[in-house]
Order: sequence, then structure tokens, then C-alpha cells
Amino acid sequence: MSAGGPDRLAPPNGELRVVDDVASAFVDLVEEVTAVAGQVTLALSGGDTARVCYERLSRSSKIPWGHVECFLGDERCVPPDDPDANQRMIRAALIERVAVGVFHPMDCERPDQYAELIERAEPLDLVHLGLGPDGHTASLFPNSPALDSPPDRLVAHNFDPAGRNKHERLTLTFTAIDRSRLVVFTVSGAGKHEALHRVLTGEDLPAARVRAGRVIWLCDRDALGEDLDRVV
Repeated sequence: MSAGGPDRLAPPNGELRVVDDVASAFVDLVEEVTAVAGQVTLALSGGDTARVCYERLSRSSKIPWGHVECFLGDERCVPPDDPDANQRMIRAALIERVAVGVFHPMDCERPDQYAELIERAEPLDLVHLGLGPDGHTASLFPNSPALDSPPDRLVAHNFDPAGRNKHERLTLTFTAIDRSRLVVFTVSGAGKHEALHRVLTGEDLPAARVRAGRVIWLCDRDALGEDLDRVV
């Protein structure tokens, strides 16, 4: 959905879709991607919205899971079974419920090895991203070092300079994300309204810097709040 006039709002980097159920809309997109590709590569996200998406995705009967290869978009540098680990959530919500072909968790001690995996898999078919309250996506935080990673770097260590997000992180860089075929942002709930509003009004936030060939923002009405009438 593009801006239709001076008072209209739209993301600077893709198409905005207003949906009643973000998780269901996400499942529909994954089913579309897996229906037209043989071997499919997905990069998965952390967070509460992602967890709901993956739980719903695990119930899909249309996805040939044996032909799906799953990566992570970012990870906290904690043990795999730590409650804060993205891979722990993803295993519980999806990987342990379906027969995924391959799952590649991130290891903060081996960033170069993970970069090699990403490079061999490129272009990723779908990268799933969320939107943090500060406008971060993956583990690309405002004013953080990884925002300025060299263009040939696919994976980088990073941290939140503001201190709002604890733990050092490993994250895909903009280069890795932008080389993917499709990026899908899922934004749900009133708690995301302020960050989404800042993206739609043109602030230079990390989430607004993604420049993949195709970017879709799946947003519900609660996340849009009073901006709803300016995007539909």
C-alpha cells in the first residue's frame, strides 16, 4: 500500500497490509512461498508475535516441511536452553512440532561459520522480522555498531547501546537481509504503535532501513491505532 497524498502514511521500504490476524496472514505468505519453490530457506525471528506466528505455522498442512531449511535472523549470546534464547522459543513453537528438513541455530562463538551457511543459502526465500519498541529489527539496534557493518559482512556481533535489551547478540546484517527474496515484518498490538508510527512517518530507524527486493509489513489495527485512517 503506497502513500496516496501528503497526509497518507506508508512504510519507506515496502508494502503495508492491514490484517485482522497477523499470524494467519504470515502463514498464508509462507504457504505461498513454499508452494512455488522446491527447497525453501526461511530466516526466523524472536519475540512474542513471532512465537504466535510459528505456533500457527506448525499447524499448516500445506507446507512440505522436509524441503524447508530454517535459519535464525538473530540470537542472544546465551546457552541454547536459556529462557532468553530465540532458538529455544523457535524449537518449542515450531521445530519440535514439524519435520523441518534442517534447522541452523546460531552460535555466538562461530559467526564466520554462520555467515558461510547464509552465503551458501542465498538468496534466502523469506526473512521474518519484528519491530522493537525502539525501532530495532533482528538485533540491529539504533546507534549500534552493526548498523555500519561492511557491505560484505553477513553476520555480526551487536549490542544495544541504550541498554534496554540485555545480552550481546549475533545478527544478520542489512546486507544479508537485503539479499533475500522476501522480507516479512509482523507487527501486532497497541504496544507496537509508537514504533510503527515512527517508521510510517519517516524516522531513520533500523527497521526502516531494510531494502530487500520485496518487503511486506503485516500490521493489525491495534498496532496502527489512530494511523489506521491514514493508511487505508
